[in-house]
This record gives sequence, structure tokens and C-alpha cells, in this order.
Amino acid sequence: MKPRLDRGDLELLLAIREHGSLAGAAGTAGVVPSVVTKKLAALETRVGLKLFQRTTRRVVPTAEGEALCERAIGLLAGFDAVEADLQERHKEPVGRIRLASTFGFGRLWLGPALADFQARHPRLEVQLQLTEQLPDLAVDGFDGAVWLWAVRGSRAGEWTGRRLARNQRVLVAAPAYLERRGTPASVEELAAHECLVARENDTSDTWRLQRERDRAEVRVRVAGALSSNSGELVRDWCLAGRGIMLRSLWDIAAALSSGALVRVLPGYAMADADVHWLAPHTATTPRRIRLLVDFLAERFRGEPWKVSAAAPAPRGSPPPR
Repeated sequence: MKPRLDRGDLELLLAIREHGSLAGAAGTAGVVPSVVTKKLAALETRVGLKLFQRTTRRVVPTAEGEALCERAIGLLAGFDAVEADLQERHKEPVGRIRLASTFGFGRLWLGPALADFQARHPRLEVQLQLTEQLPDLAVDGFDGAVWLWAVRGSRAGEWTGRRLARNQRVLVAAPAYLERRGTPASVEELAAHECLVARENDTSDTWRLQRERDRAEVRVRVAGALSSNSGELVRDWCLAGRGIMLRSLWDIAAALSSGALVRVLPGYAMADADVHWLAPHTATTPRRIRLLVDFLAERFRGEPWKVSAAAPAPRGSPPPR
């Protein structure tokens, strides 16, 4: 019959290693040293291994004892997580959730979703920080972030990630601009148009478009008299009829629905702006965070910005071309 260890055995091993003496471990447990001596002897007999080496000054783990202690740490953490989860399932989640997100998506879509989530769980406090630079989540004390790209490169080992929704950047313009300059019939014709560039990096003026019917990538270098590091300003210029822009669908859904903007080359898009949940790596995830992530995944699963963009324009709005 294989030896069986219980939680008390594991706690005893770690107490002896921590204190370096049987008397110290006994003090922690509130028993006399002879009780710890008998328990350790019985445990070593069961497993058939010497787990601690006794000297006149200190009790130190053997190689086998050290290995078992290291395993015990993880096993006890697992016990604690299971117990915490079981307790949480019987009560309303309590605590604070600190999140980060970009200004645009956070204000338009995440903010209303968080208000609904908090109303569903009134004992939770939700703090949302809007920022254009992704914080160091663990160092800055954030539980997670809703961001517009996935974990990549060396930072993939620091975070966990989950895609909450698909999103794409699409080409749009105001009807007034297309009436004045014409509607491009091909990607190549974009080079002859006033294109409004949001300068996020050195390659912002090269648009990498994907043809939706076969996923083939087409690159086109664009130019125009107006560009900015502010995507909101670029959007305002586009609404004013100053050119064609490439913008996330979630950001312009209302303008497309009203007819203030219309799609240009609707068979092409830039599929690099999916909505993701990012969080620091942790041994266990609190239930309140799991509830939030599941709620957001369900909330955004249907890509509500697509529904908004496809809604019929109100009477009197400019007709799409």
C-alpha cells in the first residue's frame, strides 16, 4: 500500500524546515516537542525515507526532505485556492478590481459594460484608469487591462491573455469628401487621395490591408496634408470631409450608422485591432476577476460595434455611396 500524506503532514514538514528545530515547530502548532518528534518519526516510517537530519544545533532537511517541502508549498497553495473558491461560490464577490484601458475604447464600450457588471455585483468596487500607455500591470497594482492587442514577444511570459472580441480597422470617409474627390475603386488608388494618418509609429503611413475574400495582404503607402498622433483628431478631420482614414470599427460605428461616414473599399480591412484581456501571471485568479472576464467576453462576443455600424441610418441622414 502506497504511503498517503495529508495536509497536516505537509504543514508539519514546512514548519520544521522554517524553524530549523522540532521545538520551534511544536511552538507554532501549540503542542509539546515530543508530539512533533513522534509525528515526524511516523511520517518518515510511512514514506520509507529520512526527511530531516538532526544535529546538536539544528534540524535540516535531507535532499529528499527538501524536495518534498518544495512540493508541499505548491500543494498547500492549491488546497487554499480550492477552499477560497468554494467559500466564494456561496457568497457575493467582494473587493476591488483595478483595470486599465485606452481612452477611446474604455469610454465608449468598456465603461458602460463595467457599470452593468458592478450593478450585478454591488459589493464590488471597480476602478478604471484610462491611459494611452499600457502600465506595468503587476508593479502598478492592476488586476488586468482591456487592450487592443495581444500578448507578444518577451512580455508574453509576464502576462496571461484572452481575446474578448474580434475587431478590425476599416477605411472610411465622409460623403462630402467622396463627392468632391471621387470614390477609390482599388487599393492602389488610395495613393492619389488625401489620407488622414494617425501617427502611432514609423510605419503609420503604410497601410497593411487584408482582402476579406481570401485574406491576402496588400500594402499601400499613403500620404496627405493632415496627420496627428491623436486618433480622435484624425477622426474629427475625417468627419469634416478632409480625407480617408483607417479606423477601428468600434470607434466609428455610430458615424457609419448615421451616414456621417461611409465605408471605402469595403472588401478590405486591417485585422490587427482585436480586443484582449491582459493580466499578470498569478498562481490563482480570484473569482471576482474570473466573473468579470467571463462577463466581458459575453458582452463583446457578438461585436456590438458591428451591429451599431449596420443599423439603418435615421431619416434625413446623407445616403451612403
